[in-house]
Amino acid sequence: MQLGLPWYSWAMKPPIFIRPLTDDERRQLEADRRTADAFRVRRAPSVLASATRLSPKPMAPLMGCAGPTVRNVMHAFNTRGVEGLEKQSNRPKTVEPGLDAATCERLPHILHPSPRLYGKPTGVWTLALAADVC
Repeated sequence: MQLGLPWYSWAMKPPIFIRPLTDDERRQLEADRRTADAFRVRRAPSVLASATRLSPKPMAPLMGCAGPTVRNVMHAFNTRGVEGLEKQSNRPKTVEPGLDAATCERLPHILHPSPRLYGKPTGVWTLALAADVC
C-alpha cells in the first residue's frame, strides 16, 4: 500500500479534464454561454470550468446535472472540440424490423378479433400482446 493514498485508490479512475483550450475555442465557449441554443448554454460552462482544472464530481452540482453528464461533455469536447457540444441525434444507430412481410400480411386478420380468442386475459391489444400472438 502506498503512503498517502486511500486503500480504494486503485479502483478509482482519475478525474477527466479537457485538453488546453486555444484562444478561438475559449472565445467560442464564452460566446456559447450567451447563445440562444440551450444545449450549448448548458455545456459551455462545464468545459470552461474544466479548463480551470475543476473535476467533474464537484462541478456537477454547480451545473445542475449528474457527474456522468459532465464526463460525457468532457469526452465529447476532447474528441470533437467545440463541435462536440452540439446536440447529436438521439435516434438509434440501427433498427431491425420486428415483423417480417408474411406476419405483416396476417396482422389485420389477427388484430380484428379480440385477444381473448387467442387465450389472452384482456380484450385490448397492445404492441407486446400483438408481438406475442404473432
